[in-house]
Amino acid sequence: MKNSILGLHHVTAIAGNAKRNFDFYTRVLGIRLVKKTVNFDDPGTYHFYFGDEVGTPGSILTFFPWEGISSGTPGAGQATEVVYAVPAGSLDFWKTRLEAHQVKYETGKRFGDDYVSFKDPDGLPLTLLVSNKEDNRKGWSTAEVAVDVAIKGFHSVTLTLNRKDATEKVLELLGYKLVSEENNRYRFATDAIDTANVVDILEVSSPRGVNAAGTIHHIAFRVKDETVQAAIREQIVKAGYQITPKIDRNYFFSLYFREPGGVLFEIATDNPGFATDETVEELGTHLMLPPQYEGSRSKIEQVLPVLS
Repeated sequence: MKNSILGLHHVTAIAGNAKRNFDFYTRVLGIRLVKKTVNFDDPGTYHFYFGDEVGTPGSILTFFPWEGISSGTPGAGQATEVVYAVPAGSLDFWKTRLEAHQVKYETGKRFGDDYVSFKDPDGLPLTLLVSNKEDNRKGWSTAEVAVDVAIKGFHSVTLTLNRKDATEKVLELLGYKLVSEENNRYRFATDAIDTANVVDILEVSSPRGVNAAGTIHHIAFRVKDETVQAAIREQIVKAGYQITPKIDRNYFFSLYFREPGGVLFEIATDNPGFATDETVEELGTHLMLPPQYEGSRSKIEQVLPVLS
């Protein structure tokens, strides 16, 4: 499976208010809403996809905004942090912008890279990091967030675990290797791609986390297509892990399995992408429903929260 996994595809998290979530990511952080659809299992709830101009894998943060859901508890057995890459020289801009929106933040260095960390309105930990490695990705820009400071896409995610050993074996199966250590943080990376290719494990003795608002539901790793995905599935089964059959998510195909530390992993394809039912220019401007719910569009639109 060497070089089959092309880093991170997307991260899916939980929010407690759709409009607040939409406003924060599109207006404060200046990320594009590339798809507005509904939860396949709960069509009365949105499923938002935020990313770059076309929703490139490695840039996509998605949310299930269940209205009024209680706050979750971050802890062991979860992915606990989304780390975005931002351009060199942009952190002062982001500090000023966060201050203007009354968002508290902290600054620091991680493996030699400068960062600003904060939480979204539901308490999801986010970090903006300037990597010393070259990153030519172009972020989505807005009237207030110019391209020279815009968020490029993922740098990494952090997994919080009581023990790293069993999870490390899974990451190795997916083509990652341990490249650095810093206190109780262990950095794993794949050389199959240059960006969105890092997973950090934070080894702690904290209690297990509880999934609800402000926590990450799962993380997805990227593969080129269904052929590669099928080969990886076979390897995962041979390694003794239970994994779902292929599931059609309209914009990619998915497999799911839970790694031994408790984090839900997904393997997602690049194909077919987000510009299948909207043009690139129109991405995120319409409510796009899975075919099975199209006949109930009027009822669904009546119960979904108003965003504007």
